[in-house]
Amino acid sequence: MSSTQETFISHLIELRERVIRALIAFVLMFVVLFIYPGSSTIYDFLAAPLMHALPEGAKMIATGVITPFMVPVKVTALVAFMVALPYVLYQGWAFVAPGLYEHEKRLALPVVIASTVLFLMGVAFCYYFVFGRVFTFINHFAPKSITPAPDIEAYFNFVITMFIAFGATFEIPIVVMLLVRFGVVGVDKLKDARPYVIVGAFIVAAVITPPDVLSQLMLAIPMCLLYEAGLFFARFIGKRAEQAKSAAAMAEEE
Repeated sequence: MSSTQETFISHLIELRERVIRALIAFVLMFVVLFIYPGSSTIYDFLAAPLMHALPEGAKMIATGVITPFMVPVKVTALVAFMVALPYVLYQGWAFVAPGLYEHEKRLALPVVIASTVLFLMGVAFCYYFVFGRVFTFINHFAPKSITPAPDIEAYFNFVITMFIAFGATFEIPIVVMLLVRFGVVGVDKLKDARPYVIVGAFIVAAVITPPDVLSQLMLAIPMCLLYEAGLFFARFIGKRAEQAKSAAAMAEEE
């Protein structure tokens, strides 16, 4: 067996070990959360913004036979993955780090940490700020002759979509800074693209969020503000990249 094949196999073995460790962490976290506080308690916490907005005495329904069991289990798995996410990302980092240069390591680790934090901040913003206002707004316009009884599986799918949308939205500053850092596009061009970004933000919000103005604004406005935040920090990254290039060019001339 050649050295190349041996190296490839060793990488596959290490990858398998990293994946197994990540899965073990996820399963352990799921078991702990399933036992305490329990899947029902976790789902009640997730459903709290909707339940507070519904009329007094209204409840959610389950149309499937096993839905009352499966949906709380899915919610518990979602929370377990989010809690175990830092360790899962660490395993991915530990696998790719040996093959990176020092300057790539200095960039990759902060990006991984910042991306994780921003994604969780987007999820928290959606849960604590967006859900309560959107559900109250929708319930306010519901006819009085209707008794709301949302399906728990439909609510879970809605929550997943909104969490992903807001979590991805909070990654915009990272994307903008990486584009500038790697020289894909300059800060000036990103500034010129601001009108198109604003229009695109409202289009994306209209497609992803429910068909009400409030939820669309709550997604589109943070997208625009986070884009501006990315532009602000990208200025410093662009200056550092230019200084590094000029220093490298001077070193080559010498």
